[in-house]
Amino acid sequence: VQLVESGGGLVQTGGSLGLSCVVSGSGSGYYAIAWFRQAPGKEREGVACIDSSAGPTIYGASVRGRFTISSDNAKNTVYLQVDNRTPEDTAFYSCANTIVPTILTSGMDYWGKGTRVTVSS
Repeated sequence: VQLVESGGGLVQTGGSLGLSCVVSGSGSGYYAIAWFRQAPGKEREGVACIDSSAGPTIYGASVRGRFTISSDNAKNTVYLQVDNRTPEDTAFYSCANTIVPTILTSGMDYWGKGTRVTVSS
């Protein structure tokens, strides 16, 4: 299973940012895809997860209300939208697949290489 993230870059505070995670490979009929982020000097944080039915979602407490996870199963792609960007959203964002929907790092099977997001004030 391969996961490839895109959409990162240098952006300014405010507005929205969209990240994409394309899933492919043998066994890529994933059960759930989760997004994580790791800010400089901090531990990796689970931010959102969506299951393969594009139904139930899970959000981390620190992002609930500003982040939205969605999926397009026809494109094997999961999206993460970040609204009202702040410098605190600066981090390395990565996606991973899991059997049981969760935002716990230990629950993931395969990881993408990630994409860096820098929000300037």
